[in-house]
Formats: sequence, C-alpha cells, structure tokens
Amino acid sequence: MHGLMQYHPLLISGLIEHAAREHGDIEIVSRTVEGPIHRTTWAGIAARSAQVANVLARLGVGPGERVATLAWNGYRHLELLFGVSGAGVVLHTVNPRLFPEQIEYIIDHAANRYVFFDLTFAGLVASLAPKLPSVRGYVALCRREDLPQTATPIPNLLCYEDLVAAEATRCAWPPLDERTASSLCYTSGTTGNPKGVLYTHRSTVLHAMAACTVDGMGLSALHSLLLATPMFHVNGWGAPYAAAMCGAKLVLPGAQLDGASTYQLLKDEAVTMTLGVPTIWLALTGYVNARGLDPQRDLKLRRVLIGGSAAPAAQVEEFERKFDARVIHAWGMTETSPLGTTCTPKATHRNDSLEERVALQAKQGRPPYGVELKIAGEDGAGLARDGRSSGHLLIRGHWVASAYFGGNGSPLLDPDGYFDTGDIANLDHEGYLRITDRSKDVIKSGGEWISSIDIENIAMGHPAIAMAACIGMKHPKWDERPIIAVVKKPGTELSRDELIAFYEGKT
Repeated sequence: MHGLMQYHPLLISGLIEHAAREHGDIEIVSRTVEGPIHRTTWAGIAARSAQVANVLARLGVGPGERVATLAWNGYRHLELLFGVSGAGVVLHTVNPRLFPEQIEYIIDHAANRYVFFDLTFAGLVASLAPKLPSVRGYVALCRREDLPQTATPIPNLLCYEDLVAAEATRCAWPPLDERTASSLCYTSGTTGNPKGVLYTHRSTVLHAMAACTVDGMGLSALHSLLLATPMFHVNGWGAPYAAAMCGAKLVLPGAQLDGASTYQLLKDEAVTMTLGVPTIWLALTGYVNARGLDPQRDLKLRRVLIGGSAAPAAQVEEFERKFDARVIHAWGMTETSPLGTTCTPKATHRNDSLEERVALQAKQGRPPYGVELKIAGEDGAGLARDGRSSGHLLIRGHWVASAYFGGNGSPLLDPDGYFDTGDIANLDHEGYLRITDRSKDVIKSGGEWISSIDIENIAMGHPAIAMAACIGMKHPKWDERPIIAVVKKPGTELSRDELIAFYEGKT
C-alpha cells in the first residue's frame, strides 16, 4: 500500500524558484572577467536563468541536448547552471585547464550544440572551433562592446547579453522526470580519454540536501560563502545548488585566486565559509604571512572546507591558530557528485584539543546519509573497520555514477552496486575514512604498502616546506622504495639531512 503524501519531482528549476521566493534579496557577488565587482541577488539570478531557458528555446536547443561552458565562477555562469538544466537541456561544464586536445575530445564526444565562454578563453575557442563539427554557435559571456576580436574569427559568434535582454524574465519550467539528465562533467583523463559523468536532477537536489546538513558541508542561510572551487570542477562541488537551497550569500571570485585577491574578497564580503583545494589556501596563507596581516582582526572566516587532495596538517593548524577558522576535510570525485565524506566531529570529539582536532582532519571523514562505503581486499571481501586494514575503497549511493556517458569504459559497478574509486583506504570503528593512496600510486615495498600521501604530509609538516611529492622507485631488493621531492618556501634553508632527520619517529 502506498502512502498518501504529495509527490513533486526533485528538479533544479525548483531550487532556483525556491531561492527567489524565500531568499530573493540575498546577494550574489562576482569578480568579473572585465574587472569590476558585480552585485545581484538570488531573485536576479532566477530572472536571468529564466531568460537563459528562453534563449535556448529560441536557438532551437532541445531537451537532452548538450551545451558547454568554458567559464570562471561568475554570475553569468551561475545563471547558466540553473537556466540550462532547468530547461531540460544538459549543461556541460568544461575544464579549461585541460590540454586543448582533451577539450576538443570532450566537446566532440558530448556533441555540444553551443559553447558559452568567458572572454579569457576567446583564443582557445577560436583555435578549437574548426575541429568541432557538432557546435552550431559560440556565445561570448559579455556585452556587445566587449565581443572578442580574435586572429581567427569565431564562427557564428553571439553576444550573451544581447540574447538574454531579448527574452522575458519568466518561463514555463518543464515538468521533467526527476531522473532526467541535468549536467555533464568529465573526469580529468589521467588514464585514457576523459570520461563523462551524467548527473540527474534527482541526484543533484539530494546532493544539495546533504551539503546543507550540519554533518555534510554545513552550509546555511547564516553563511557568506566564497566559492573558490571552480564550477568546472564537479559543478563547484555542488555548492551553488546548496546555496540556492539554503539561501546563503554567494561570493564568486572569477579567475583571480591569488592570495591578495582572495583575502580582499574574504574581508570585503564578510565571508564566513569557503571551499577550495589546498593550493589556493597555500597562496592565501603565504600572502598573510608575507604581509604580516591579522586575519582574526580583518576576517569573519570560521569554516574552511578543503578537498581535491589531502590537506597538510600544518595547513589545518595554521587556519586554526592564525585565522580562528575550523578546517573540514572532505573527499569525493567526479563520479560521486562529489560529496563522499566530510570530516565533521562526533560527540566523542567534543572536548578535543587543537592537536587532536588537527589529527582528526588528517582523515577524509565519514559519509552522510545517501552514500555507503566499503573497504575490500584483493579478493573482494570486506575488511574490518579497525583503522588499519587498508584495501580498495568502494562506494554506492543516490548521487554516485552507475555508468559513463556514451558507454566509455568497462562496467562501473560490482554485483552489489558499488563503484571502485581507485583509492586505497581504511575505515576506523567510528566510520572515519582515511585514504592512504591511489591504487595506481601505492608504493609496494617488501610486501608492505607504503602510503605516498603519509610521506608527503610528514614533509609538509616542516615549516620550510611549501610543497612535497612522493613517488615509488624501483629497487632490486624491496621492489619499490619511496623518494620525496620538495619545494622550499621562499627565504628558507633546508638540507637533505635535516629533512631526513625530521622524518625520524614519524613513519
């Protein structure tokens, strides 16, 4: 017997309509490619998202067809995020940092009909256009007076602001099945060609709900969020959708993520929470230290969610001590939308010291409701949750991929519906995940697995080290042995022997 509750499909159009209705006056702040700071609201984004949907209909882009973006984090890209998907068209956010050959491959593989691009990428678009037969036209995200003049003319070049201005600020959002494809992101293609991950409206909305929980990303209407994670990285880790859901202020930094620019936005926009990879925060803390700034006086930052790669313990501690900001370590991947785990504390950690909090953030965290983790041995059998038994990390859940777009690659799921992430990890008795390596990078020495991540993190704990990388080298006796390469911080001195001595007692 079915229950007697209303059913409404979970749709991205519902998110932006909710944001306009319930949080319409909350600001969206963007640093534009043209230079000036742009200010709008969730109501303004909703109106222009509807105009985007009307633009697509006028251009003849039908349901299920794909359009691409080559753009930084800005208000126009945000409008596309909601307007394209809400119209039943698939938004394909392309990573402009890939090699041109990879960008050509994924735009062609996705059969994109239009490419929307920031002025930064006009030269790239001009060079690629002759190689992209599926693309009908290119839309520059600018005003008419700013249209790019490239050495090679861009065919069928359209002006975004002209297109939007010609359309009504309301549209009839289609009543889609919630399993309809909403957006498309490609993996980085470290092995073989990049592979497409095709998200649904349902998976996106459920992921946003998880991000808004206290034990997810913890995003709420109380926050001013600086989104330092680019939207071409798994749709900005899903944060734009979560911000629309909860009504957070959204601060979009554009292309400028140097320490000075980031600090200025944090200060000017009273940012309380931010998301990004460790390299961004390395630039920020380097700027703070070089200028002798006082973040606790200048900033209101209290929560820093770090993902993409492991956050060094020294970075976690520096945010705690110098910024009075709590670091939350997170793990995920393109195939998981990306939220897989967040390292939020349990009641057992309520009275943890700073040292204990830093130690906890060395782990990737625990899964929210909606995903399940399993650690499997070489035979596929599950391993104990003892914090020591490392094996292959498997995941399944409501926002985890079941296959790659276009049938690329072998079957993704095992008989129980789990996806093999390619990571080597363990789980402790409280359910906290600790990734020890990628399966292809793990160093196998004398029958033991050595974590390159652990060795890198120890090196990063030295005050003179800015960056570190560990790789395995062939060894006649031990099969492989780890070697570490480091980059010193400017103005510091460190010898090989001093670094080796720093490792004593830590491995």
